Amino acid sequence: MSLSQIKVIAFDADDTLWVNETFFRKAEEEFCILLEAYMPKEEANTLLFDIEMKNLPLYGYGIKPFTLSLIEAAITISKGNLETELIQKLIEKGKQMLLEPVELIDGIDRTLNELSKKYRLVMATKGDLLDQERKLIKSGLEKYFHHIEIVSDKTEKQYRKLIRHLDITEQEFLMVGNSLKSDVIPVLNIGAHAFHIPFHTTWVHEMVDQEVCHPNFKSFTQASELLTIL
Repeated sequence: MSLSQIKVIAFDADDTLWVNETFFRKAEEEFCILLEAYMPKEEANTLLFDIEMKNLPLYGYGIKPFTLSLIEAAITISKGNLETELIQKLIEKGKQMLLEPVELIDGIDRTLNELSKKYRLVMATKGDLLDQERKLIKSGLEKYFHHIEIVSDKTEKQYRKLIRHLDITEQEFLMVGNSLKSDVIPVLNIGAHAFHIPFHTTWVHEMVDQEVCHPNFKSFTQASELLTIL
């Protein structure tokens, strides 16, 4: 791996810059408790996931699509007999998630501060535009980024488009993120560099049963470790 060519470092947002997945897991747990009178928790959680997957092509990623899936799943589980009060609780749960404080990942502020002195930094994430912009502003990290890219999904095509927009080559681009599926594999497939920093909780949809072995790949336990080689 030759890191000397790298000019731009892109960072994923959710669970790379700030905590995110923990809020979804908590909401799922509360959902299953609310619907326990209609269906056992494990079955309800499975049905919710299936509905989320069905809705992804229509709604995309984020808290608002998740809230719509919660309501649809609840109506399905109750066979249309869901009390209005429960629907209101699910709507409030979505609003509560949107208003959660932004909790930065340990060491990310110092890491971005140091790297921004040597590289152009980019935030490259997927999800809801309004929500991601809100979290970025609340995080206090906006000042470190040369460019913000919020897309509906992270694919090889989207990464190539971003690299062209940045006017660099694939060998000059490094992606840092917590998801092998979204932040690593498609980036390596186009000949760029990718660093993986796992988060303790990963959405099932982002999991891959694949061991990554590539000269442009490295894995770390925390963001500050990047400073030892960059």
